[in-house]
Amino acid sequence: MLALLGAAPDIDDKYAEARAQIQQLKEEIRKKTTGQDDTVLQTQSRQEEKEHGTWSDTAGPDGAGAQGGGGGAGGGNKQGLYKLQPPATFKLRRKLPGHFGKIYALHWASNNEDIVSASQDGKLLIWNTATTNKKIAIPLRSAWVMTCAYSPCRRYVASGGLDNLCTIFNVKDSIGWDVNQPYRELQRHEGYLSCCRFVDDNQIMTSSGDASCILWDIDKTTAISSFVDHNGDVESVAICPNNKNIFVSGSIDAMAKVWDTRQGTNAIANFKGHESDINSVEWFPDGNAFISGSDDTTVRLFDLKAYKQLNIYCGEDILASVTSVGFSNSGYYLLVGYDEEPFCLAWNTMTCDREAQLDHPTRASCLQFSPNGYAIATGCWDRILRIWA
Repeated sequence: MLALLGAAPDIDDKYAEARAQIQQLKEEIRKKTTGQDDTVLQTQSRQEEKEHGTWSDTAGPDGAGAQGGGGGAGGGNKQGLYKLQPPATFKLRRKLPGHFGKIYALHWASNNEDIVSASQDGKLLIWNTATTNKKIAIPLRSAWVMTCAYSPCRRYVASGGLDNLCTIFNVKDSIGWDVNQPYRELQRHEGYLSCCRFVDDNQIMTSSGDASCILWDIDKTTAISSFVDHNGDVESVAICPNNKNIFVSGSIDAMAKVWDTRQGTNAIANFKGHESDINSVEWFPDGNAFISGSDDTTVRLFDLKAYKQLNIYCGEDILASVTSVGFSNSGYYLLVGYDEEPFCLAWNTMTCDREAQLDHPTRASCLQFSPNGYAIATGCWDRILRIWA
């Protein structure tokens, strides 16, 4: 016992020394990266403004202009730098009350009408956003749900949380209002289930607090591959839109990693930049870049081909953690949810300008553009889903 007590000061000294070394290494990294442009798109847009004036393009389905980085000079009018003229407005079109607990997750169905939402009232609800009616209610065994997803063919919905399970329900063949029995339960994670995304109607990807991601065969309820390369809880995953074998993950180790399910179980690319936990990741529509949102109050855009950061979206007045992120179909808009004021902002992807604020009374916990790009769904801790257009 005396030996243990005597060793305590030594442990404290070693801990303090390790902390000092970490700070020193961080300082060296900052010095070496000083001068590098981490906002390439914003810099490029300002240069073009000086050389050619400012531009706008014809609005698309989401009110956006040209494809790619949020706008383009070709065929535009000299009205605003990569900006719409007149600017798009985000109007609240529907409110969907019905949950009795905080809403934690939502996911659009491929028909652009139905949404599944998960709340801490212990239920999954499937809504028709056109009529605002609730179609199906699914009671969950655990009220501590953290994620939900809709399968591409609308046959299944999935959920997971602190029960460490990914539970899948067959809603295509359901009869009546309630779906009580799960179709499949996927059990292998040793930590909470933070996120799940269907690859197709036969496979699903999950991430967990056990620092791993798992690709599952739904019918066989078996793990196809396990991906373990993070040093902390994996908080979010997203499947690449143009290659279902590639996905990106974000973790509390402040790293975003890109994986290829055909190339073993180690990440094929690592992206640094955040200074705290990454809570949400999402792909750019063309699948060549992705965004990550973090507790460090920033959202960062990373490009796979350039293998670097292209933009950062933040402000001195924004002190809130990022809860969720999403792109419009053209990539013009970047939508970001926060846990405190301003709660929900629409950013110009190219210029890093704030385009609009979507008013919420409290934390905007989840958001997503509809598959066709015509609407936005947001979930809030006031227990109400909102549809914007």
